[in-house]
Amino acid sequence: MSTPVPVPSVEPASLPEPPPPTGFRRIAAALTYRDFRVLWFGAFTSTIGTWMQKVAQSWLVLTITGSSSAFFLGLDSFLGELPILLLTLVGGVVADRYDRKRLLLSSQYIQMAAAFTLAALVYWDVVRIWHVLTLSVITGLAQAFGGPAYQSLLPSLVGKNDVPNAIAFNSIQFNLARVIGPLLAGAALAAFGMVACFGLNGLSFFAVIVAILMLHVRHTPPAAKTRMHHELKSGFEYARAHPALLSLAVLGFSATFLGGPLLTFLPLFAQNVFRGGVTQYTHLMSFAGAGAVTGALVVAWLGKFRHMGRTLLILQVVFGILIALFAVTRIFWINAVLLFGCASCMVMVFAMLSSLVQLNAPNEMRGRVMSIYMVAFRGGSPLGGLVGGWMATLAGAPSVLIVNGVLLSLVATWFLTRSDGVREI
Repeated sequence: MSTPVPVPSVEPASLPEPPPPTGFRRIAAALTYRDFRVLWFGAFTSTIGTWMQKVAQSWLVLTITGSSSAFFLGLDSFLGELPILLLTLVGGVVADRYDRKRLLLSSQYIQMAAAFTLAALVYWDVVRIWHVLTLSVITGLAQAFGGPAYQSLLPSLVGKNDVPNAIAFNSIQFNLARVIGPLLAGAALAAFGMVACFGLNGLSFFAVIVAILMLHVRHTPPAAKTRMHHELKSGFEYARAHPALLSLAVLGFSATFLGGPLLTFLPLFAQNVFRGGVTQYTHLMSFAGAGAVTGALVVAWLGKFRHMGRTLLILQVVFGILIALFAVTRIFWINAVLLFGCASCMVMVFAMLSSLVQLNAPNEMRGRVMSIYMVAFRGGSPLGGLVGGWMATLAGAPSVLIVNGVLLSLVATWFLTRSDGVREI
């Protein structure tokens, strides 16, 4: 069977390693690399705009559909994720075949055009629900190809020892944007309306586009290309020949499938368990956000270290236990502390999983290997929310979280007892 021809490319290990940082500078090791620093700030600005649009778009769907809003909110979310789940594997092959920078730029241009189109439709008051749904699909299509390109490019921006630090900082920018974006969206909605949120999101893409254009790193795609289905097959064969990579994908799926419903059910806990409302919900979300940023900072400080796989599995066991404890506890401040711990463990598990996949995938196969992992990782969240939501209607959200937490710990414990490669890396 034909396989891609290896070509010279910029490997993370080929970049000059700065002197080992000490103290507080160790946390920001990835930011000492010029290319990573430029892309990080560009992506951070763009992600803030994306979260602004998420808030405004949900409000827009609610305004357009009225009594049918619950269905269309779910449909809009599903259609945005569907292309990512269906086409990310193809996007991984494309990321290995073509220039990753150009592919990433094309993805940003399409998403920017979708944001400006929605802003124009709302401004001229001609927007309909099918417009919103169609633009969500288009955005999802762009992300299906831009995501693997971004994930594959990231390790080339830093030295190999600092890849975990870069992954952690990527989590930090995402979680900070998740806090800042909705706050700015609320202010923009109150002062200027929905058009401002969509327009500002469109403008935010200029930041990441300029950042990509400023990158010095180059990805040289293979000169000789085989058929796409052969390259896709070679990606699966490579993953199958390396059991640790498949195990990491299984762990990623289980972490999002079983751990994701924790955040999904927070409004139910605020309303039904603590008999509160928006105030209790926002307080819980604040603790979750603080925990997520803390967990990302810990991974950034640790960087690449021995026994990362074993540490990852132990953290997933702890994550499952904390979820179960959160579900059985009925004292708000204790729940808030447990939620802080859950979010910290969640982000640490996610960041370490991604780091280990990146570190164990060769550059010429990285797009395909990362796409397999991304499908498993991103597929777990909507499926877990769907199954967990259905079970919660039968048994209640606390019971579902107890079961999920126990299963999550058991999955990690099972991998701890096996010599399949995860605990050894």
